[in-house]
Amino acid sequence: MTTQKVNLIEKFELINEYWQPRIAGELNGQQIKIAKLKGEFIWHHHDNEDEFFMVIKGNLKIALPDQEINLGEGEFFIVPRMVEHKPIADEEVWVMMFEPTGTLNTGNIRSELTKEELENI
Repeated sequence: MTTQKVNLIEKFELINEYWQPRIAGELNGQQIKIAKLKGEFIWHHHDNEDEFFMVIKGNLKIALPDQEINLGEGEFFIVPRMVEHKPIADEEVWVMMFEPTGTLNTGNIRSELTKEELENI
C-alpha cells in the first residue's frame, strides 16, 4: 500500500485527450477517475452503479430524460443507477468521478468510446 498525496491539477495536466478517463486513486472498491471532456458523449445508463460527477474546472451539462443538470466548478451530481444520461461539455471541462471498480464509462452501451482498461495516472 502506498500513501501519498495527489495533486489533481498536476494529474489533469497530464491528460491530452477528451473522454479518456484515468484512475487517480482507489478506495473501498471504488475508483476515483478523472477526465477532460469536450463535446457530447452518448446516451447510456449503468445497470448496477450510481455515477458521481464533480466539476473541477469548467461547466458540465448532464442531460437526463426529463431535465438538464448544469454543473459549475465545485459542484457535483449523482446519476442514480438505471437513469439514462448524456454528459455534454460545450467547452473543455475537468471532471472527477467516483465509480465501483470495473464500471464501464459507457455503461450499457458498447461503442468506440468504451474504455475496457483504464490507465492509472
